[in-house]
Amino acid sequence: MTGYHVLPARQLTDTVRIAHPVPPKHVTMESPALEIMTDLRHSHVAGIDPHATMESANAYMMQRQVRLLFILNDDHFLQGVITASDILGEKPLRFIQEHRVKRSEILVSDIMTPLDCLEAIPIEEVQHAKVGHVIASLCDAGRQHTLVMERDVGGATMICGIFSLTQIEKQLGTAVPLSEVAKTFAEIEATLVH
Repeated sequence: MTGYHVLPARQLTDTVRIAHPVPPKHVTMESPALEIMTDLRHSHVAGIDPHATMESANAYMMQRQVRLLFILNDDHFLQGVITASDILGEKPLRFIQEHRVKRSEILVSDIMTPLDCLEAIPIEEVQHAKVGHVIASLCDAGRQHTLVMERDVGGATMICGIFSLTQIEKQLGTAVPLSEVAKTFAEIEATLVH
């Protein structure tokens, strides 16, 4: 450690507080879309193994306070997504009926929305969009979340961001009246399959 010096420290005295996270920035419909995007290049990805149980995925979502998990294989490649709506909706019940298993036996891979049923908005589109464009896109697709993609230096696709209706509502300071947003990735998957 010869090339590094010791950082000076000071004795703590009097009243000391702990810093709180900065609340999300307030936005309007005309604010840049990037202000509501969760940038995965600067935050920890909430991911889970496809062989984890559905119940452990639900517990992990509650612990992380998120409503979507990325399903990642051993090489950390995206396999799909699972949302709180997928877990708490009809999909587990259908799986139980079709496969005669207990709820505790359902794996993430059994009810996740696989990669080939997902879409993502290119980051180039997001960079010129406004919050209103994102909300219109969520409404049109009937989704609570949408992914954002970019290409890495080798040209491979990478998910770099996510838009969440819940996060957008927090930053707008109001509920977004999207009656059709109740669709889950699972419902979208079912529509694509049929």
